[in-house]
Amino acid sequence: MISNIYDSLNSIEIKYSVIKQNKIMNRIVLLLFPILMMSCDPADLQRVLDTGLGLSAEETGRGLKEALNFGVEDAVDFLSAEDGYYKSIYQILMPEDVQKVTDKLKIVPGFSNVEEEIVKRVNRAAEDAAKSAGPIFLDAIKKITFQDALNILKGDKNAATNYLERNTNQALRAEFDPIIINSLNKFGALDYWADAVNAYNKIPFITKLNPDLSDHVTTKAMDGLFSLVAKKEEGIRSDVSQRTTSLLQKVFAEQD
Repeated sequence: MISNIYDSLNSIEIKYSVIKQNKIMNRIVLLLFPILMMSCDPADLQRVLDTGLGLSAEETGRGLKEALNFGVEDAVDFLSAEDGYYKSIYQILMPEDVQKVTDKLKIVPGFSNVEEEIVKRVNRAAEDAAKSAGPIFLDAIKKITFQDALNILKGDKNAATNYLERNTNQALRAEFDPIIINSLNKFGALDYWADAVNAYNKIPFITKLNPDLSDHVTTKAMDGLFSLVAKKEEGIRSDVSQRTTSLLQKVFAEQD
């Protein structure tokens, strides 16, 4: 009888020891995982992910790209619609140097509502240009590597959008700026602005100005697009109901 009790106690002690060792090993794996990500080649890292976390590097990359794709689609659809910029929180307002011109022109015949008119035209141009932004952004998303995806998944609530903006801003601007200029011309914004600047520079005793309108509009239009992409990403990360595909559900469950 006593022997059986000792045997049971020994069995319990052994099981407890095994559980304790497993917990220690799990902690070691978690501590070593960032090092493994940096030092392993893609094939090795793939095996670690597949067997250790139940989520492959390929799935992680596809999931994050899918989230960004949804964000870009939502942003483009919203901002390219009529009043997407003009009557929303993303409305493009005039910078200080432009306001100097419009404030002075309010007393000049034909330019009493110059600021309202130029704001309307540049926002209409931004809405028109936003239609062409989708392919530019999606091409940049395709270039995200599996290593980028792994780092992004465990990052901040808008880590994917920040990555996209940080790594593609210059290239995106180079492609987007001509589109903005074309749209500004389409709505007569640049001609109207040139007339306004000429009228302003004829006012006696003022310092002549010629602010670059297209650069400002490009910057603010891109800010609006990135802001909406970030909003979508944050929603997918924090709201399970916005994970509308099985892939999004699987990938983002890892960061919950």
